[in-house]
Amino acid sequence: MKNMTKISEKKYKEVILYLAEKLGGEVKGKKKLAKLLYFVDFDFYEKFQKSLTGDVYKALPMGPFPVTMEKVLTDMVKEKKITIKFEKERVDYNPTEIYRAEKKMEGSFSTEEQQILDRVILKYGHLSGKQLEDLSHAEAPYIGTAPNQEIAYELAFYRGTNMDEDA
Repeated sequence: MKNMTKISEKKYKEVILYLAEKLGGEVKGKKKLAKLLYFVDFDFYEKFQKSLTGDVYKALPMGPFPVTMEKVLTDMVKEKKITIKFEKERVDYNPTEIYRAEKKMEGSFSTEEQQILDRVILKYGHLSGKQLEDLSHAEAPYIGTAPNQEIAYELAFYRGTNMDEDA
C-alpha cells in the first residue's frame, strides 16, 4: 500500500509561505513546521482522500516528519522566498530555526485547501513544537507505524478528527 502521491514542490512552497504568513511572518522551529505540515496533510487526506503537499512522512522519535521538507526549504532559501535564522533560546538547547517568509505566496488555494490550512492554523498555530509533537504522538498514524517507517496516509481515517468542528 504505497503512497502514490506526487510531490508538488510549488504547492509545498506555497503551503510553507502561507503558514509563515498567517503566523506573523515566520514559523518558529523545524519541529513546529514539520508538525503543522503533518496536520495539514493528514487533515486534508482524512477529508478529501489526498495529501496537500504530496510528501511522505516518517515516524521519527519526535513525531511524524515530512521527508522532503528540508530539500524544499533549501530551495526556498535559494529562491529568496524564506530566510532561516537560528535563535538561541536556552543555553542547554539547540538553537531554534526560524523560517521567515520573504515573499508572498504567488498562487492561490482551492476552497478545500484553504479550509484545511486555516483550520490547522487556528487549531495548532499557537502551539509550540513540543506541544505539537505530543499531540502527533497520540494520533493513530504515529502510534500505528513502526519507528522510522513511512506513515500510511490511510491511517488518517483512524484519528477520529471531527472535521466539522471549528478549532
